[in-house]
Amino acid sequence: MKELLVNVAYLVAASLFIFGLKGLSHPKTAVRGNLLGATGMLIAVVVTLLDKRIVDFTMIIAGLVIGAVIGTVLALKVEMTAMPQLVAVFNGLGGGASALVAGSALYENPSPDAIFVSASVASGIIGAVTFFGSGVAFAKLQGLMKERPIRYKGEQVVKALVAGVALLLGVLLVLNPSMLSLYWIMLAVSSVLGVLLTIAIGGADMPVVIALLNSYSGLAASATGFVLENNALIISGSLVGASGIILTNLMCKAMNRSLLNVLFGGFGEVKAGPEDDIYEGKVKATSPEEVALLLEGARRVVIVPGYGMAVAQAQYAVRDLFNLLESRGTEVDFAIHPVAGRMPGHMNVLLAEVDIPYEKMKELEEANPLFEQTDVVIVIGANDVVNPLAQTDPKSPIAGMPVLEVWKAKTVVVIKRSLSPGFAGIPNPLFAMDNTLMLFADAKKAVQEIVNALKEG
Repeated sequence: MKELLVNVAYLVAASLFIFGLKGLSHPKTAVRGNLLGATGMLIAVVVTLLDKRIVDFTMIIAGLVIGAVIGTVLALKVEMTAMPQLVAVFNGLGGGASALVAGSALYENPSPDAIFVSASVASGIIGAVTFFGSGVAFAKLQGLMKERPIRYKGEQVVKALVAGVALLLGVLLVLNPSMLSLYWIMLAVSSVLGVLLTIAIGGADMPVVIALLNSYSGLAASATGFVLENNALIISGSLVGASGIILTNLMCKAMNRSLLNVLFGGFGEVKAGPEDDIYEGKVKATSPEEVALLLEGARRVVIVPGYGMAVAQAQYAVRDLFNLLESRGTEVDFAIHPVAGRMPGHMNVLLAEVDIPYEKMKELEEANPLFEQTDVVIVIGANDVVNPLAQTDPKSPIAGMPVLEVWKAKTVVVIKRSLSPGFAGIPNPLFAMDNTLMLFADAKKAVQEIVNALKEG
């Protein structure tokens, strides 16, 4: 009877996980989805603690208190611009925990069978790759190391050899379960692999990397579920792994690239481009007052947010501009590119933070047809996702990548500190087009000055 109740509780938790993931697929239902997922995890944790007949809860309570304190501090202190770094940390901790739990389970089992050891090996390899790969991703996102990919001659061979050694050690451990030291050696080799895989990936691919590492953490947790014979952990880990892979695939399609190209292609490396040939004598600078005059006569405005908006924390100023324009009868929408920012949905999160209506956030496929009927497009800190070279230059690093076709609007205003290239390291002909005006300034300051000019006009 008790086992039946436990399995029913796990089934309820799994159902909540599924409905939670469905809710997270859209900004409008994301909060509810998050609550459903959290409720499911609470049920799974409580049932697991009761089912395993834990004698001493001292360490568990201590861990809960410490974790709650850390989580509360992070929730209050971490800026929205640092959310990608925080997600990377979460991914890494999940993978690291799975690897350590699987290792400790090996020591506690005097006579493990092949399935048990195989699951432990899978958890160890994936968990170690996730932990150290996430560490590198965090360092790149936080600016602790250069974002450009670190490439070297024969790197693919090196990575293949390191991966082969990790797998070989895993096979040897399955064949010789008593040689527990092999597990920790395997973890060390897998850690090196995690670093090598991630340092070769540039800043342009960070949204994809975050999604992929999230998938890794789920797969590691699922493997640990087999080690612990815990159905809830198997199901939740599988859901996270599967959803992460699906999201990664969607992100790759948004960049017109394959996953293998992301992992091994070194996209994001800064290259010297012929900026002078494109920009010289063609770039037209503007002022907040001139932009305000354009907006006063505009019937439709589309705002394209990019990472520059996140860096400047300009979302509040953008909200003020949106509210002011809407109050004057101007139709305002936001065009969101799937890979704008540093993590999936980065721009949606920032706009939702300042209560921009969800229906105003248009995805790429929905936004592109709007530009021909748009009077003014305001690009805030975006670069590669509005670069026409994706459609015109087959040799470009972003060739074939779906982009927001902002140049079809009557007037394009680009708010940017300088003409510096984006993550792809290439110039953007949009900046020199006849219908483009460049407002060189910090995004937050520029938008605030536009708002002030509109109010004074």
